[in-house]
Amino acid sequence: MVRAPHALPSNKTAVVMRCASRNITRQDIDQIRDIVTRHPDWNRQQISLQVCRVWNWRRSDGLWNRLTCRDLLQRLQGQGWIQLPHPKRKSGRRRKVVTRPEVAAPIISDIDLDKVEVRPVRIDERQQWRQLMQQHYLGFQGLVGESIGYVAAIGDQWLALLAWGAAALKSRHREAWIGWDEALKLRRLHLVANNMRFLILAGVSVKNLASKVLALNLRRLSEDWRERYGHQILLAETFVDRSRFAGTCYRAAGWIPLGETRGFARSGNGYLPHGNVKTLFVRAVHPDARKMLSAPFAPPLLSARKENISVIDINRLPLEGEDGLIDLLQTVVDPRKRRGVRHPLIYILAISVCACLAGARSFEAIAQWASELSRDALKRLKCKRLRAPSEKCIRLTLQRLNAAELDAKIGSWVVQHKILTHEGIALDGKTLRGAHDGDQAAPHLLSAVLHEEGIVVAQVEVGDKTNEIPCVKPLLKDLNIEGAVVTADAMHTQKETAIFIVQEKKADYVFTVKDNQPTLRQDIADLKLDSFPPSAH
Repeated sequence: MVRAPHALPSNKTAVVMRCASRNITRQDIDQIRDIVTRHPDWNRQQISLQVCRVWNWRRSDGLWNRLTCRDLLQRLQGQGWIQLPHPKRKSGRRRKVVTRPEVAAPIISDIDLDKVEVRPVRIDERQQWRQLMQQHYLGFQGLVGESIGYVAAIGDQWLALLAWGAAALKSRHREAWIGWDEALKLRRLHLVANNMRFLILAGVSVKNLASKVLALNLRRLSEDWRERYGHQILLAETFVDRSRFAGTCYRAAGWIPLGETRGFARSGNGYLPHGNVKTLFVRAVHPDARKMLSAPFAPPLLSARKENISVIDINRLPLEGEDGLIDLLQTVVDPRKRRGVRHPLIYILAISVCACLAGARSFEAIAQWASELSRDALKRLKCKRLRAPSEKCIRLTLQRLNAAELDAKIGSWVVQHKILTHEGIALDGKTLRGAHDGDQAAPHLLSAVLHEEGIVVAQVEVGDKTNEIPCVKPLLKDLNIEGAVVTADAMHTQKETAIFIVQEKKADYVFTVKDNQPTLRQDIADLKLDSFPPSAH
């Protein structure tokens, strides 16, 4: 039986469904239907991949968001919006697990807990891991989606098994504890992991082993998740059947009980009662997990990309009020014509600045960051339409602005609201790759970069007939770097530069001395720094 499709709204921009970080509109539905019609021989996997390509829908690690897209297509078909080809295999079919004859396990009771190691299961161990996980009272059918299996062992002796997967879609106690709404939950739920299975193997009876294994697992869970799926984990959760267990090991490992479930389990697109009331336990993997999950702007999380892109937490910077970002951006002149303007300049600039500070390094990344903002965040950025601008709108607007003027204002503002005492600012000169213009050489820039965040707060162009040395004063002239530590390479080890940093800017410096200054190098060697450190009075 095929459900009759719903009538689509006449407005193409009307939201039909919300999925994770994307609002599905009528135009999106038409694109999906067109892909299915033009490729009748494609399976669901090929269709989801093509949809990701058309929408440029990627995960945080840059890969296509295929799993989320396939789930979205199934939800759309379940509500009658689209019609997908029949799956090649029956739903619910699982990989066949070959069970071995039961053998009496040796009793393990006396071990050194300090030697216990918790690590992800290797590829050659997965079959054995799945077979042993069948001992769990809930059984085991396999892991789907974002998930990691772990083993706790001493050497080659396995002691316990753990399985982590995606968080529960709905949990009233968790939502109340975090303090996020439904829209924000869909954007941040991937930052929560669920401890689906925890099994102490048969024959293992060691006091405090369970809590020790949980503690060791949580220490590396977030980093393992980042390497595999491109984002970190902020919160861990699990559901304990109170008729069987009291959750003692979770309490001993620092987990917090939030409340009891109503005895329902998800089945397809709905929920069915199973009668087993469970207790929800949570454990913050990051110290500020609750604050980061409920913050208006996405928390700064490390990326799994090869390059090291550092970011600043936008939630800690003043956006409104005196000396806020909004007041600063109001001084920028709008170069556009008034006719046809949909988004105010201050809104586009606020989004672009915040996205770049949050790690965006391209126009597409800025637009994607903006599309994931909550309604509260859009209001704070002075958005009247409550809709993020497109990549084209952002690109064309920024290309018309005076980049040098805007860069100087934003850099000074970031330094003004960041305490730089004892923090480092690096002087770094680079020639822009691929910026040649005919016979004109590529520009060479001298930048001031924050050590910890990797954010450029000021930069000046080095002329063809000079070098970086005389550009230091113009670079740092308008920056308030009092109390900071300026670092530079051997080129900037100059007396005039040192006097400028210490006397005029009230900062400190760390310079490199090489063989090109033999007298100074010998003087430093004669000081015998092992007995006369530079910090001594």
